[in-house]
Amino acid sequence: MNNGCIPTKTLLHTADLYREMTNQADIIGLDYQALSFDMKKMQLHKQDVIQKLREGIAKLMKMHKVTIIKGCAKIVGEHEIAIQSDEKVENIEVKNILIATGSVPAMPQIKGAELTINSDELLNDENVYEQIAIIGGGVIGIEFAFLYASLGKRVIILEALDRILANMDKEFAQSLKMLLSKRNVEIQTKALVQEISYNEETKKYNCKYLQKDAEYIISADKVLMAVGRRAYTQNLFADDLSIETDRGKIKVNENYQTNIENIYASGDVIGGIQLAHVATAEAINAVCYMLGRVPIYNMKLIPSCIYTNPEIASIGMTLDEAKAQGINVKTIKYPMGANGKTVLSLQERGFIKIIVDKETDCILGAQMMCAHATDMISQFTQAIQQELTLADLQKIIFPHPTFNEAIGKAVE
Repeated sequence: MNNGCIPTKTLLHTADLYREMTNQADIIGLDYQALSFDMKKMQLHKQDVIQKLREGIAKLMKMHKVTIIKGCAKIVGEHEIAIQSDEKVENIEVKNILIATGSVPAMPQIKGAELTINSDELLNDENVYEQIAIIGGGVIGIEFAFLYASLGKRVIILEALDRILANMDKEFAQSLKMLLSKRNVEIQTKALVQEISYNEETKKYNCKYLQKDAEYIISADKVLMAVGRRAYTQNLFADDLSIETDRGKIKVNENYQTNIENIYASGDVIGGIQLAHVATAEAINAVCYMLGRVPIYNMKLIPSCIYTNPEIASIGMTLDEAKAQGINVKTIKYPMGANGKTVLSLQERGFIKIIVDKETDCILGAQMMCAHATDMISQFTQAIQQELTLADLQKIIFPHPTFNEAIGKAVE
C-alpha cells in the first residue's frame, strides 16, 4: 500500500500514458501542444491514491470492530506485546500473535553501497534523473527501468546473473531485453558490481563492475540498488524471547506457526514469494489454522505479475519445469499481434503460452506477455485449480474485440 504495489503502479500508469501520447498520438489522430510531465504532481497523485485506499481499509476495520493501536510493538512474551507510543509503553495480553511486518530493501556488502538510493526512497523522490543506473535485474529493477524509460530517460541495468528476471520463463527475459533496448535501456548481464563512488567534478556516480574478467565503469546521475528485499524484524522481539530464524527470515511450519505455538508469521517476513497477494493469502490461512479451520487458499498456485509494458503474468508450470519433472507436455503459443484489440490499441509485441499435459489434456501452466496480462492470468489459475482441459476452455465464448479473446484463439 505505502511502499509497494500501489505507489509503483500509480507512477507506472502515468509514465505509460506519457509514453503513449509522445509516441502514438500522431498515429491515432490526436494532437497535443507541449506535452510534459511533472514529478511533483505525479507524487501528489500517488499519495492521493494511497490515502483513498487507506481510508477505505480504515472504514472496513471500523465496520468489523477491529481495534487499531498505533505505536512501535515488541513481542516480550508468548502472550504479551509491549507497544511504545509518545514516550509511554502499554503492555497487552493476547491469545495469538500474527507477525506481518513485511520486508525492507536489501543492501549488499558492496563498497560505496551507502551512496545508492533504494526502491522505497526512489518511490518518494520528486527529482527526475536524466540517467539512472539500476543494480539488479529482478522485478523491482525492471519496473523502475520501465518507469524511467517511459519518461524518456536513459537507463542502465547491471545484473549479476546471465539474464534478467532469472526466476521466470526464459522467453520473458528475451522479449523484454529486445523491447527495453528499443527504449534506450542498456542491459549488462553477468555484471558483478565491485564499487560505487561519487565524482565531485562531474557530479556523477560511478559503478565499477566486472564482466568476463574485464573491468568496466559506467556513470549515472543516480544509482538504484534493487537486489531484493529482506525480512523486517528489527527490534521486534525481546532479548529473552527465542524465535527461530533462517538467514534473517522467521521460520514457520506448514501452519505458519513459529517455534512458539501461539505465535504465527506470514508474508515477506517468512521469505518465499514476496508478493502482496501471497502475503494476504498466507495471513488468512494462518488465522484459519489459529481457529482450527481448514485453510481457504491453495498456496501451490501463485500467479506472478510484473507491471512492465506490456505486462507479464505467469501461473503454474513453465515448459522447463514440466520437462524437469518428466511430464510429457505440449506447448501452445499465440502471438498477440493477431489479436484485434492489441492491434487497434497499438500495443507492443506479446504472446500467450499454455503448457498442456499431453496425456490428460489438462492445463498445467500459462505464461503471458501482453496488455492486461495481470488481469487475465486468473482465468488460467482457475483452469489449473479445477483441472480443466483444453476442450473445457474451448466451450467458452469470449467477447470480441477483447484482449481476453486471445485465450480462446490459443486453445482453438
